[in-house]
Amino acid sequence: MSEEQKIIVEEVDSVETPPRARVEEMESPAEKLERQKDYLEGFLAQKPQPIVAEGDEALQLAVIDALKEIYDPEIPVNIYDLGLIYNVEINQGHALVTMTLTTPHCPVAESMPGEVELRVGAVPGIGDAEVNLVWDPPWGPDKMTDEARLELGML
Repeated sequence: MSEEQKIIVEEVDSVETPPRARVEEMESPAEKLERQKDYLEGFLAQKPQPIVAEGDEALQLAVIDALKEIYDPEIPVNIYDLGLIYNVEINQGHALVTMTLTTPHCPVAESMPGEVELRVGAVPGIGDAEVNLVWDPPWGPDKMTDEARLELGML
């Protein structure tokens, strides 16, 4: 690395403009608009597929499945099997979930009901969801399902 490096500067008077890209078979603006319109009509014609249900019972099962996806942050069991959900009522697409928490001082006391409301409201066929947080009767380990007890090594 003992060799000296030289920097050579070259001055130019002008630079040629590069050729523009060309598309040979170009659609007319009317054809392009018509194609987009067809796409939108097809997209807007598709409606969300509701759960094929025999009334509110199938919706209730779908809501329970959604509740089983929410886990207590301190106990590795979902809130349904943990026994925090006391009741799920479905009436013409309106869901009312009655629930409790392990203690009133639970760290997720402010956020858990909101998460339950969001998850239940996202179930296809549910128009709106409401969560009723109650403290009576108080939660206890006797409210857990056998699956939760097995998961926690209590059986």
